[in-house]
Amino acid sequence: MDTTLYVKDCGKGIPLVMLHGNGESGDYFKNQTAFFSNRYRVIVPDTRGHGKSGRGSRPLCFKTFSDDLLFILDNAGIEKAHLLGFSDGANTAITFALEHQERLLSLVLNGANLYPEGLTAACRLPITFQYAFWSALCAFSCKAKRKKELFSLMTNEPQIDPRSLGKLRIPSLVIAGTHDMIKRSHTELIASSIPHARSVFIDGSHFVAREKPEIFNRTVLEFLIMNQSSKSL
Repeated sequence: MDTTLYVKDCGKGIPLVMLHGNGESGDYFKNQTAFFSNRYRVIVPDTRGHGKSGRGSRPLCFKTFSDDLLFILDNAGIEKAHLLGFSDGANTAITFALEHQERLLSLVLNGANLYPEGLTAACRLPITFQYAFWSALCAFSCKAKRKKELFSLMTNEPQIDPRSLGKLRIPSLVIAGTHDMIKRSHTELIASSIPHARSVFIDGSHFVAREKPEIFNRTVLEFLIMNQSSKSL
C-alpha cells in the first residue's frame, strides 16, 4: 500500500462496506452509518485522495480504488461483506465486483454509471467544461491538478461493458433518484444487465441517501435482510 487510508469501523455483525462519491468523504453516509451500525459492522473508508485518506502515487482511477478496497478487507480480516456504493463509489463497487465477487455477499449500487454517456446531458456539459478548465491550469497549480483528476473520473471513466455484468452471481440492488444525474434508461440498463438484480427509484435527486435517508435506509435494509447470509464471517 503506497498511502494511508482512513477507515471508519463501527458496529458489530456481518460487514457492510459503504463507498462515497467523487469529491466527498465517508461523512456522506452519516445517516446510514448511524442506522446500520445497530445491525452490522459498518466499514466506511475515505477513498484515496479524499477526506482523511492520503493521495499516494497511484493513478486516481476505479481500478486503484478497487485494489484499495481489497486491501481494506484483507487488513480488517473480512472474508465477505455487503457492499454499498454511491456515485463514483458505486462505479468502484462494480469494478470490485467484477474482479472479486467471491468477496461479496450482496451489491447495492446507488447512482452508478458504466460510462460517461450514462450521465444526463445537463450534468455532463458542466463536468466537461470543468475538466477542460482545470486541465488548462494544472501545470501551474497543485489544486488544479487535483481538480483535474477528480473531474477526469467523471469525464473519461468508467468504461464498463454492460455485457460484463452478466457474470455477476450475487444479489444486487440498483437505486437511483427519480431526478438523478444518471439517465433513467442507463440505470435500467445496469439493473437489466445484472442477473436477477432489482431496481428501485426513490423520489429525489442523485443524492437520495442524504435527502431521504429514512426511505433509502429502509429500502437497503429490506434488501439486505432478504439476502442475509447465514454463514458466520
